[in-house]
Amino acid sequence: MPPALESIFTSLFKYRPVVFEKGQLAFLTPWPLATALALLLLLAAPTLLSYRRAGGRARPFDRAVMVALRTLALVLLLVCLLRPTLLLATVVPQQSFVGVLIDDSRSLAIEDASGKPRSSFVAERLAPEAAPLRKALEDKFKLRYFRFSGGSERLANLNELRYEGAATDLTAALQRAQQELASVPLSGIVLVTDGADNAGGPLTETLLSLRARGIPVSAVGLGRERFSKDVEVVRVEAPSSVLKGTSLVAGVTLQARGLRKAPARLLVEDQGRVVHTEELELPAEGEAANVRVHVTAGEAGPRLFRFKVQAIDGEQVTQNNQQDVLIHVVDRREKILYFEGETRFEAKFLRRAVADDKNLQVVTLERTAKNKYLRLDVDDAEELAGGFPKTREELYKYRGLIIGSVEASFFTGDQLRMMGDFVSQRGGGLLMIGGALAFGEGGYAGTPLAEALPVVVEARAKEPKAEPQAANLKVELTPFGATHAITQLAATEQKSVERWRALPALSSVNDVQRVKPGGATLLLGRPESGGPARVVLASQRFGRGKALALTVQDSWLWQMHAEIPVEDMTHEGLWRQLLRFLVSNVPGPVVASAASDIVAPGSAVSVRAEVSDDTYLRVNNAQVAAVVKDPAGQIRDVPLEWTVEKDGEYRGSFVAAAKGPYEIRVQARRGGKPLGEDVVHLRAEERDTEFHGAEMKVALLKRIAAETGGRFYTPETVASLPEDLSYSEGGTSVTEQKDLWDMPVLFLGILGLLSSEWIYRKARGLA
Repeated sequence: MPPALESIFTSLFKYRPVVFEKGQLAFLTPWPLATALALLLLLAAPTLLSYRRAGGRARPFDRAVMVALRTLALVLLLVCLLRPTLLLATVVPQQSFVGVLIDDSRSLAIEDASGKPRSSFVAERLAPEAAPLRKALEDKFKLRYFRFSGGSERLANLNELRYEGAATDLTAALQRAQQELASVPLSGIVLVTDGADNAGGPLTETLLSLRARGIPVSAVGLGRERFSKDVEVVRVEAPSSVLKGTSLVAGVTLQARGLRKAPARLLVEDQGRVVHTEELELPAEGEAANVRVHVTAGEAGPRLFRFKVQAIDGEQVTQNNQQDVLIHVVDRREKILYFEGETRFEAKFLRRAVADDKNLQVVTLERTAKNKYLRLDVDDAEELAGGFPKTREELYKYRGLIIGSVEASFFTGDQLRMMGDFVSQRGGGLLMIGGALAFGEGGYAGTPLAEALPVVVEARAKEPKAEPQAANLKVELTPFGATHAITQLAATEQKSVERWRALPALSSVNDVQRVKPGGATLLLGRPESGGPARVVLASQRFGRGKALALTVQDSWLWQMHAEIPVEDMTHEGLWRQLLRFLVSNVPGPVVASAASDIVAPGSAVSVRAEVSDDTYLRVNNAQVAAVVKDPAGQIRDVPLEWTVEKDGEYRGSFVAAAKGPYEIRVQARRGGKPLGEDVVHLRAEERDTEFHGAEMKVALLKRIAAETGGRFYTPETVASLPEDLSYSEGGTSVTEQKDLWDMPVLFLGILGLLSSEWIYRKARGLA
């Protein structure tokens, strides 16, 4: 309740609202109820006589109004005679304890109110022994102080507070105080914080436990609910790993306060070196803006990318203007199998487009005649010697699979299922390219391969010796495609859109018009002869992997068309980006991950691994260990144990004590035979987490108070805290009686009703 309303309430009802909330109503009249009723009737007799004298002039309605007013006045008088009283528990001074939890994190140093840091509340109202608030609390309770940030500990002297904590864990703080004070009569807990809980502990369970034990939490909120001027980089979404030289797309979410769409500059740094600059307009008040940034990962290794908005004059907090993301830039050659059922230009120019890309190896198997194949870029004479792979072990050696114009009947049923499993189980990337023997025209409708594709493959009725009819398509970007990494043909999204509009038309014999519910369309084709748009490029996740469909058959025209300059790299750039996306984040037999890529020094790091055999079936009886290399180059082994809850999942943990980069190499063996390994990188460094979402969390603090039976305060209302705590049912308490019969509101009610009745009589000429 606002202070002004509470003051009015107290003046009318004699006591503050908390007294009525905590108290129990009782009537302590010294007379029997029958005596009180008889007295009431005796007092009512003159009223009835006066109405009788006025009976000739008063209408029934007038008498009803006057009787009601006089009766209500008499009822209020009867209430006073019954002596209403509030019974409530009040703590015995110095017989109960109160835990005072003080936020010792960095966000308490923010100066967002009256030019003082948030910590000034503690320095002025709690630290001095003569401070009125502290003195009022100590007069009633024995106080036990705690400080908390990422952890919690007892505090002997409030001058020991440093406000240097890198995180805020409200759950741990409340649990620690509850445990420490479990053996003493506890009247409640006072939580002094801005509510910026960024540890994510099980708060609900803790609040239920406090409520069950009858321990109210009184939350004192510090700081402002809304900054007057601030811009914050809320989050950055970027891939955890990419191939060297890949143009990655990062989504940056911004939020601004009080800047009214002001211009700003976004910088992207790679290990401190600026690699991208972008001018942007900040979002309106209360809105969030999503900015897509295209950055090329040019150097291999674990790279720390920083996304930062330059500080704006008048900002209250500048530490929240940036977010760091650790991206593992991998410098290795990814192997892709391309199977083509006929000799055509598309295969030739596809291979030429990626020939100079050192990170892509397109192994080509081209059918030249029945049971005769041309093999290109194979590693040895044995590779694909028998044609298309017939076993999962042989196929799963590749990370990507491209199927060109080859009829479905060429494959056995097991091979078709194997290709579907290549995506869903192995986690590989699948691409089908348009052609006379692809999609529905190739008889793929209803096959396991069609199930994996992002488009709906429909059966085609084909006449004998009939040639499929090709349609010329003007290719255009969809809104989603305009933001995707595959389709970026220029330095900016706008220039990329313009470039797509200028490209010549392509042809397609595959009339694909529908995308599955889980699929996304990147490119559409408008037939030059009219008719509905066709899907040109679509993508979807399928199981652990991804599948793409490219329905045109002559993308090579974007290299060889007369309108395309010789030096133009559109065709090469598109295919390199497409194939890099195809093999991005394809898992190996061992997939390792850490709970976070950037942690605070001294934090425990949880390491998780998924282990499979060479057919990508999960393994539960493997020996798994993480070899951790710390910033000093010291190496230690951390065993990982099977979680039992999930097949093939293993977990372990270690403490990142030192600041700097860590390399975690997870290795798995079974029966003495290696199954595989994976590498995870992370950094231990201080983060500005405390300054993100640093406005006072009123809703959270009110929830903590409400769910435990406490109250929420601000520095302006906290003076009533000691009195409110004294009405706690916890601790050592006695029952106190507070009379209500002499409340001003009762006297005013009686006076008002009698006056109203008299005024009504005068107005009606009945007095």
